[in-house]
Amino acid sequence: MSIQNPGNDADAHDLLSDRRDLSGVDFAGLDLRRALARPGAPYTFHDCSFDGADLRGAQLAEAAFTECRLDRADLGGAMLEQARFERGSASFLKAGRADVTDALFTGVDLANSHWASALLAGTRFEECRLVGARLSAARGIGYVFVRCHLGLADVAGLDFRGQTLDGLNFTEADLSGGDFRDAVLDGCRLAGAELRSARFAGADLRGADLGEVAVDDLPVLRGAVVSERQAAALVAVFGIQVVPLNR
Repeated sequence: MSIQNPGNDADAHDLLSDRRDLSGVDFAGLDLRRALARPGAPYTFHDCSFDGADLRGAQLAEAAFTECRLDRADLGGAMLEQARFERGSASFLKAGRADVTDALFTGVDLANSHWASALLAGTRFEECRLVGARLSAARGIGYVFVRCHLGLADVAGLDFRGQTLDGLNFTEADLSGGDFRDAVLDGCRLAGAELRSARFAGADLRGADLGEVAVDDLPVLRGAVVSERQAAALVAVFGIQVVPLNR
């Protein structure tokens, strides 16, 4: 058996049974369900590939993934409580029904990932690329996104109430039904976002780029705080020009 490149599922099972700290191992395309079916001491993975691997139901609580590749991997129903993912990529990741409680993702490419019914309680995403990600059906509260690219993402119905949202790019994202009440949007971009039925009462939007807000979306912003410049742009939607008074 090649330690760095297990050739089949059985070899991978043996390797994962013997070692908890692995580096440079290629698990791409392998079925790791049996190998990771039981909880134990946390794994540490560095520069490992799980591209297309079957990790459904895997017991990976407190595991650490550094510069790993999980593109198109299936983590459906996996236990990822307090897991740590740093850099690397996981585009088209399937994480439906996974328990991601208190997990941390830092600098990970999660483009087009799917999170249907995943538990995101206390989950934190920092400087991640979530373009096209589908998060609308995720469960839980207390999740946090910091300086993430959520362009074209489906985050409909998510609860951001009272949060300070720092540097989030929601360009053309689906924010319909989202709760932004009393939130502070600092350095965020909402150009072209779907705002239908979202709630912004008490939200501070002065530090956000609203783009060109459609007339139909204006009622959604009722109760929000905007700057003078933003107010003039919103009024301009009706063809009204705001001219400052001469002093």
